[in-house]
Formats: sequence, structure tokens, C-alpha cells
Amino acid sequence: MRKNFAMKKLYYSISEVSKITELEQYVLRYWETEFDNLNPAKNLAGNRIYTNKDIKLILYIKKLLRDEKYTIEGAKKLLKNYNEKEELSVKENKRERTAYKQPAVLKSNELSLFNFSDTERQSAQPDTDKFLKKDLIELKTFLTNLLDELENT
Repeated sequence: MRKNFAMKKLYYSISEVSKITELEQYVLRYWETEFDNLNPAKNLAGNRIYTNKDIKLILYIKKLLRDEKYTIEGAKKLLKNYNEKEELSVKENKRERTAYKQPAVLKSNELSLFNFSDTERQSAQPDTDKFLKKDLIELKTFLTNLLDELENT
């Protein structure tokens, strides 16, 4: 049974991921040791923080192991191909965003539109506006969901 994400968040705790994926927390921690691809970041307190990409990977691993009955070694081999597909889509995405130049000092929680200098913004190609609009829509959706959650608590 696949759970629907009620609210998209940037990061999920291990307990939230456990509920979403219907897996025990110890299973998630064990899979981190077995699958190199699964490597959630940790916050300042040392707690695991999972992204939506991590959750998709966990659900894929679960499908391979539980539904399709692969061994851990067999799943590892398939995940190598999974990584290649991910890398190809990332490379294609980078090619599409060549006009969307990000500064080297960009922090992971910052949007690129706030880091353009005036000269960079003026010299950017017209396609940049499309990507900036996409960032703003995503930010608006996130903030709206966050406000809704705060109002409901």
C-alpha cells in the first residue's frame, strides 16, 4: 500500500519516513549500511533528515526486496542502473538550465533567484524567467502548505 504525501516537506524525520514507507526504523537504518545510494543527511542534532528523493529510493528498494523478491545483492545491481538513469536525467536538467547560472557559494536552502547580481540578472537569457517563475511557484506552494499546517495546529 502506497501512502500519499499529505504535505510535501523539504525534510522528513526517520519516524515520518517509517510511517510513509510502512517500514520499521531499524530497517531504514540497516538499508543505509547496505545501499550506498541511501545516505540521508543529518541535522545539527545528528538526526537523519530524508528528502522526497530519499523516500522514493526507499520505496523503490522496498519494491525490489519485498514485491519482486530480489536479494540485497540483486537489488544493489539494479540500483546501479537506477543511479545511471538519475545521473542522465540530472545531466539533461543541467543542459536545460544553462542560462540559469547559480553562484558557487549558494547554500542548499537558498533559491538561486536571490543570489543573482544586477549585471547577471540583466545579461541572463529570457529562459531564466521561466525557471525563476517555477522556483517562485514552488516556494509559494511550500509556504502556503506551511501556513495551513500552522493554522491547523
